[in-house]
Amino acid sequence: MTSRLPDDFFFGAALSGPQTEGCWKKTGKLESVWDHWSQQDIDAFYNKVGSYVGNDMGNQYRGDYKIFHDLGLTSARTSMQWTRLIDQTGALNREGADFYHEMLAAAKEEGVDLFMNLYHFDMPYYMLERGGWEKRETVEAFAGYARTAFREFGQEVRCWFTFNEPIVEPENSYTEGNWIPFVHDFKRAVTVQYHIALAHALAVREFRLAQKEGLVRSDAKIGLINCFAPPYTKEDPSAADLEAVRMTDGLHNRWWLDLAADGTLPQDVIDTLAARDAAVPARPGDDELLSFGKVDWLGFNYYQPVRVQAPEADADEWGNPVFARPYIWPERRMNESRGWEIYPQGIYDFGMKIKREHPDLEFFISENGMGVEGEDAFRDESGVIQDDYRIDFVRDHLAWVAKAIEDGAKCVGYHYWAVIDNWSWNNAFKNRYGFVGVDLMHGYQRYYKKSAEWLRRVATTRVVE
Repeated sequence: MTSRLPDDFFFGAALSGPQTEGCWKKTGKLESVWDHWSQQDIDAFYNKVGSYVGNDMGNQYRGDYKIFHDLGLTSARTSMQWTRLIDQTGALNREGADFYHEMLAAAKEEGVDLFMNLYHFDMPYYMLERGGWEKRETVEAFAGYARTAFREFGQEVRCWFTFNEPIVEPENSYTEGNWIPFVHDFKRAVTVQYHIALAHALAVREFRLAQKEGLVRSDAKIGLINCFAPPYTKEDPSAADLEAVRMTDGLHNRWWLDLAADGTLPQDVIDTLAARDAAVPARPGDDELLSFGKVDWLGFNYYQPVRVQAPEADADEWGNPVFARPYIWPERRMNESRGWEIYPQGIYDFGMKIKREHPDLEFFISENGMGVEGEDAFRDESGVIQDDYRIDFVRDHLAWVAKAIEDGAKCVGYHYWAVIDNWSWNNAFKNRYGFVGVDLMHGYQRYYKKSAEWLRRVATTRVVE
């Protein structure tokens, strides 16, 4: 089946500073939580590949932007690293600023509009030692970092974002305890989630102030990026199953969607949290601060749906409240490498949810991709990785994006994660996502996979077949 996307629909690359830049001890960069963890316990990372090098984009960005241009990509979203731009006193680090000025200039030379996100799970370690997102001090420090970034790069960056996937840290670091600081405490996770929401709102306020003062481009806009996952349950759900859907959707999706669209948090979720001894640490005046969180557009990361049903117990082994448990859909299709369900229709379903609940909110698919382990097994005799599975994955998702646009969703573009293979947290390079591969044994050299030529055709014609 052939689909056609609008002529003004843009294609680009999704990436992040901590996963690509490397150069971890250059330009006066401070230690992030990932740098610290890599030094303390390198065995926690796949094949002992820590945070230090990323995919070496900090040294290879000129060539990488040429690759984006060659593939017909007109934009790329990355992130500045707080640890590189700001010193420990909260002042601008000139070496780090110059690093980003040079990257932005190189992207512009290749016709790539570099979208800039401010935070991608890369807390400065010294801030974590002070309490991290559990402390209001960090919220204020982030606002100061955002203020500096807007003023330093206001005439170079058109599209800004405050956070990427702000739901991930509360879950991975404070509920599931998988990431530093390895906590299993839902009440603390709620505090972290609430403070990130405040930090987002204060950063947007700083952007509006810079906008009013003429310190950012006249066409500049700001957004929020989250990994939204449409929730599903059984075909004949009980009231308890539907309650599981409500809270899962509320904490993971509506929390960030309502904040971005209206500058509010869902009151029903706030009330339920209070009733379960996990109240948000609100202070007088916070509602006014949160009201600044309304954005110009939204980044919608989509990888998989979430399927839930009523929990079997009210609390887990650490005493944390449980609102849902997984529901295994009998017809599900899996990416076995990641353990994620492949469900392209979810990108349509959530796009239509945005249309219904926030009809004026423009969005783009800010991440979507397929990570596969052991891709060398798919090399042909000429050495090219025959990743037809990746072509099928993206084709199927883009077909549903095209349908969502036909049905009135304001989806304006698509960024693939990650066009070039990159480092991915504990998994390092275990799962490869790129249309372009990275040879770790030969200086992080880049090479095209079969899917790269397919991407070029789609990006330059807007025809998906």
